[in-house]
Formats: sequence, structure tokens, C-alpha cells
Amino acid sequence: MHKRKWAVGILFMGFFLNSPITLAGHFNGHVNVKVGALSAAAQKGQLAFDRTCSACHGNNGEGSRQGPPLIHAIYNPGHHSNQSCYSAVRNGVQQHHWPYGNMPAQEGVSFSDMAGIVKFVREVQQQNGIVLRDHEM
Repeated sequence: MHKRKWAVGILFMGFFLNSPITLAGHFNGHVNVKVGALSAAAQKGQLAFDRTCSACHGNNGEGSRQGPPLIHAIYNPGHHSNQSCYSAVRNGVQQHHWPYGNMPAQEGVSFSDMAGIVKFVREVQQQNGIVLRDHEM
């Protein structure tokens, strides 16, 4: 029991000191992402992603110190549907998986851009082995 309290204390101390020690696996802000050939729609989506999402979610969705990686199994379509992605952009998201804080609504992102961004993220997820998995609670 004493060891568990010590470990939890270290985790919280690391979080508050902005160290790579975290509550979630990638607060250090990066996963390795490979990007292969993309469809025309995903290529347009990549451009929109670069303009509107990469400042927080990193190049190609690999994550950063400002936001989580989107090329991550937690964002597979069985856990986060395309509709939840649209909702996140339109309405923002309360922090729930990662210790980055709330995501604000992204005003000024058109539906067309959102559709392309989702297409880009889904294709890159597949290229990195992230596929539909049933969500289990």
C-alpha cells in the first residue's frame, strides 16, 4: 500500500511539474506516425488539418505538449465515431482521456474542412494499424 501511494505521488508530481511522467501514456506529446499515400479527399484534409489542428495535435496528428495524438487507438472509430469528431470541432470537448485540459470549439472550420480532416485522420490511423474496435466500458 505504501508503494502505491508513493507511485501515485510521483505521477502527480510529474504532471504538475510538466515532466514526461503522466497519467496518460503520451503526455510527453508524441507518438510515431507514418503517412503513406492518401486519397485526394484526405490530401485536402491534411491541408486543413495543418491549418487548424496541428498547432495542438502535432504534425500528422502525432500529438504535442498542447494536445493529444489523434493517431492513437483511443480514437479508433469504435470509441470515437466520425460524428464525435465533428461535435468536438463544433462544440469543444471536456477533458476526459488526457491531461491537456478542455478542447475549445474551433470556430471558423467549415463542414467541408471537417469532413476532409476526419478523412485524413482515419486514413492515417489505418496506415498505422488503428482500426475499428468495439468499445468496451
